[in-house]
Amino acid sequence: MKLLLTSAGVRNASIQAALVGLLGKPIAEASALCIPTAMYGHPMVGPGWRAWQFIAGKSAETPMVELGWKSMGVLELTALPSLDADRWVPQVREADVLLVAGGDALYLAHWVRQSGLADLLPSLPDTVWVGLSAGSMVMTPRIGEDFVNWTPPAGGDAALGLVDFSIFPHLDHPSLPENTLADAERWAADIAGRSYAIDDETAIKVADGAVEVVSEGHWKRFGG
Repeated sequence: MKLLLTSAGVRNASIQAALVGLLGKPIAEASALCIPTAMYGHPMVGPGWRAWQFIAGKSAETPMVELGWKSMGVLELTALPSLDADRWVPQVREADVLLVAGGDALYLAHWVRQSGLADLLPSLPDTVWVGLSAGSMVMTPRIGEDFVNWTPPAGGDAALGLVDFSIFPHLDHPSLPENTLADAERWAADIAGRSYAIDDETAIKVADGAVEVVSEGHWKRFGG
C-alpha cells in the first residue's frame, strides 16, 4: 500500500502532485472510497453534520472527497463486521484510493482491526491511503498520550504500526494553542522513536519503503 499522510487533506499543489504521482493517473480517472469512521470517536467532530460534510465533499478547508474523482463511495468500518466479506472486499480491491477522515486515531485503529480491513491492507500494494490528521496517525506505532481521547479496550496509545514513525499534526495551527513546536518537542520526547511534526500544508509520502516529506509549509523531524 502507498501512503499520503496529511495533516489537513490535499491543501496545496505539492500535495496534490504527490497524490497524482502515487496514483499513476489523474484524479479524474481514479475511483475512491471515503472512510468517515474516525470522526465518530472524537468529541469535536462527530457524529453529526461534520461526518455528512466530509462524505458530501463540503470540507473546503480539508479537501479530500471534493477533488474531482471519477467515482466516490463510502466505506463505513463500523458496519463491516455485520456483513459478509464478499459484500465489501471487492469494492475495496477495485478502489484506487482510500480517503480516511480525521477524528480519533485510536477509535479508527480499533475499527480498522475489527472490520477486517487491517487484514486486507497488505494485499493492496497499488492502493493509495490518503489520511487526514487521525487518518494519518492511525498508520503509526503510537500516537502519544496527548492525542488519546477515546480509550481502546486494551488501553494505551498504540495504533496500527504500518509505518515506523509517529505524527504530530496541525503544527502551529492558530485554533490549537496546544500544538506549538514546544508542545511537539515534549510529545516527541515521550514517543522516543522517529516522529514528525507537520503543519496543515505538509504531508508525508510513503512508497516502496521510502519516506518523503512534501511541504509548502513547515515541519520538523525528531529522533531516528
